[in-house]
Amino acid sequence: MEQLTLDILKPPPKSFDNFYSDKNEETVTQLKIFDSELNDISHIYLWGEEGSGKSHLLSSFRNKNILLQEDIQFLNESEQIQLFNKINEVRSNNKKLIMTGNLSPKELNIREDLRSRIQWGLVLRLVQLTDEEKKLVIYNQSIERGLKIDKKVIDFCLTHLKRDMHTLLNTLEALDNWSLKTKRAITIPLIKELIKTYQE
Repeated sequence: MEQLTLDILKPPPKSFDNFYSDKNEETVTQLKIFDSELNDISHIYLWGEEGSGKSHLLSSFRNKNILLQEDIQFLNESEQIQLFNKINEVRSNNKKLIMTGNLSPKELNIREDLRSRIQWGLVLRLVQLTDEEKKLVIYNQSIERGLKIDKKVIDFCLTHLKRDMHTLLNTLEALDNWSLKTKRAITIPLIKELIKTYQE
């Protein structure tokens, strides 16, 4: 089955506060400081594998002086030169730049002068939760809500829905609301019914 997005509830706006940080608390703290202009850091390189939460965190920035450059691993030669120049510009124009990628600076296939410039700033890594850790988070959150969810239901969510924590926790809230509304237990048939309802 193709992975689905369970848009039962309109997800709250992505923010630093609703990013499930766990192993990434220090990284999120540094990004909050960067967003608040309480430091003199001109640029940050944020890296982590796909699904680790880079897009969520980029959406959390509110400072309009922060420029964004995503997925620098895909930049061609000309675009790399432009990024090199942009890093120099933000350093002299009281602006800021945050870049993202899926590899550490040392592993990126980029120009050496650009690599050097990137490393002048702050390099932060996002550590992705394992599937077992995601299951544990969802299970613990369900306990806190007073829900009884079979672990097979959690396995189904991770297999058939989008796997980022923002979506998974929002799905849990939606299932909680739907269960209360219909006075039915949260089961795999209920989730399938819910998906079908919102696809119609």
